[in-house]
Amino acid sequence: MADELRVLPSGTHGLLLELDSLDAVLDRYAALRSATHENTDLGVLDLVPAGRTILVVADRGTDLAALEKSLLAVEPVARDESSADVIEVPVTYDGEDLADVAEALGCSVDELVRRHQDETWTVAFCGFAPGFGYLSGSSFAWSVPRRSSPRIKVPARSVAMAGEFSAVYPRESPGGWQLIGTAHVEVLDLDRDPPGLLLPGMQVRFVEAS
Repeated sequence: MADELRVLPSGTHGLLLELDSLDAVLDRYAALRSATHENTDLGVLDLVPAGRTILVVADRGTDLAALEKSLLAVEPVARDESSADVIEVPVTYDGEDLADVAEALGCSVDELVRRHQDETWTVAFCGFAPGFGYLSGSSFAWSVPRRSSPRIKVPARSVAMAGEFSAVYPRESPGGWQLIGTAHVEVLDLDRDPPGLLLPGMQVRFVEAS
């Protein structure tokens, strides 16, 4: 069954696409990104995916009704993970919540680490803070409860999990995700172009730090 898609206006220069699932967002985002790159005449400046939506930012003067018609004509396609950019993130699994997460998932710490490394994660979308990518897995049904009491300070480069997602905190900040390790790479560097290491659509593999 095709995913349900609703299109809503967003300000004076945008459209908001509402979908029923994260998988539907990822498939349609991949198709739209390809279509808008191939046809710059559509007037799309940016595509911003989220958990159940895609924000389409249009150029000033774009006919939004015509744009909506063009976007609806783009069929979602299954993502080809083998052709996506793959980023390896080295990790030391030393997080304070590692044992608690393993217990919540009903497995040992070693099994949790193995599953986390065996998973091919997709950067589904970015949010919360600059450089913070929400990574979605597909080979295991992750369901990690958030902490009942958020931390005031989560260290930068903390590898964390919550719900179906994993992430790396780009900077020290408050947070309620469960901490399982420390990344040995900066996911946000203002001197890098682009500053964010993990961009929507990329594939991520976590590897043991040497």
